[in-house]
Amino acid sequence: MTSFLDKPIVFFDGECIMCNRFVDILLRIDTIGTIMVAPLQGQTAAKVLPALPSDREKWSIFYIDQGKISEQSDAFLNICLRLGGLWSILSLFKIIPRPIRDFIYRIIARNRYRLFGQRATCRMPNEQEKSRFLP
Repeated sequence: MTSFLDKPIVFFDGECIMCNRFVDILLRIDTIGTIMVAPLQGQTAAKVLPALPSDREKWSIFYIDQGKISEQSDAFLNICLRLGGLWSILSLFKIIPRPIRDFIYRIIARNRYRLFGQRATCRMPNEQEKSRFLP
């Protein structure tokens, strides 16, 4: 029996417009459906991720692949590596020490609603995307 954890999963803020645009790009690039996606506000995130801070400005993207959880800049760079092609070039930023990468990530994450906007509810997948979204 296979589990939803058998595939890589990207956990994103379902109400963040910037985060949703990243998911749109990810779904277009990953045409064979290797990576699943789930909102941080969903049931899957509640089951498998550590408890999220009550302050949404402190939320982060999470990525689970082969049982390993990464977050913040590591998650983004690991996703790029998994996507392959030109995207894998971005994983070279791992040479920058994680505290510096995460500092930059936190600035963007803390201001994401102000800079890019926020939806009132989590995004709903269209018919083609439904098989890629976890609750």
